[in-house]
Amino acid sequence: PGGDLEKLVREIAAAKKRFELSETAPVVSCYEAGRDGFWLDRYLTQSGVRNLVVDSASIEVNRRRRRAKSDRLDVQKLLTMLIRYEYGEHKVWSVVRAPSPEEEDRRQLHRELHSAKKEKTRTTNRIRGLLATQGKRLESRMDLSDARLEAIRLWDGKPLPPALKSRLKREWEHVLFLKKQIQVLEGERRRAMKKQEGADKRQESADMGKVRQLAMLGGIGTNGSWVLVRELFGWRKFGNGRQVGSLSGLTPTPYQSGDSRREQGISHAGNCHVRDIAIELAWCWVRYQPESKLTRWYMERFANGGPRARKVGIVAVARRLLIELWRFLETGVIPEGARLKAEA
Repeated sequence: PGGDLEKLVREIAAAKKRFELSETAPVVSCYEAGRDGFWLDRYLTQSGVRNLVVDSASIEVNRRRRRAKSDRLDVQKLLTMLIRYEYGEHKVWSVVRAPSPEEEDRRQLHRELHSAKKEKTRTTNRIRGLLATQGKRLESRMDLSDARLEAIRLWDGKPLPPALKSRLKREWEHVLFLKKQIQVLEGERRRAMKKQEGADKRQESADMGKVRQLAMLGGIGTNGSWVLVRELFGWRKFGNGRQVGSLSGLTPTPYQSGDSRREQGISHAGNCHVRDIAIELAWCWVRYQPESKLTRWYMERFANGGPRARKVGIVAVARRLLIELWRFLETGVIPEGARLKAEA
């Protein structure tokens, strides 16, 4: 069964005995990144095993319409590719950079906040949908307190059915709970933004410094800068701008075969949280940084096109913006033509 560490140790010892290896013989392992996260990688590393966490989407597969699939075949495939990787074929798959427990924990707050906001939106939309089935639409700010529910009348002047009223009451209580939770999480984020003191908080202080630095730029708020630092710029190291764009999954995916050439859209590989916030910030950048070189480039090439052209253009802006922000953090050079909020 999964998670049986004692059996894992016994299997490693049995394999060494079978192949007549010494107890100190190096062990190399791999597993696919996914639901188990990185705890197993940390355990293996602590046990002296050199482990690789592999992006499952990068593993080559048989393209036949019907192919055999079993755990045994999957293990054999991983073993074959691991051997190839160890012999120098480093492009057979993509190895995931495992974060430390502290780095992983720093990503919890904004992810929980994002989930709470999405759940709040889903719940309010569900409430509006339930009322719409009865011909009732809320025109003003949503308020489903007991008095408000009693006052709602249907198209024929009758009150809400009792079961529907009870459900709406529970849904509204869930909305109020989510609002309170969002306020608590935003309060924690504001407190974390304050300057940290002490050697044990050095990394935390450095991250918050980057958050404040990004938030100095017009069009970038606390939420966007927080997510970018926690997910991307706070703990990852990049050698060039191409690596930044690739990790966000905003790079193009060309298809070329003979005379056939077309674009398949962006790769969608990498961190979805970074990709989502990058697209959002790109729209904000075009709106609030009209004099920047990046915005002028977008306006010249895409602004006069149709909706699809503008969407394609904003993805290109998002990719370039991430690179500009990375350079801004690394060198302090403000993106060309951009303004700081202090200058507004």
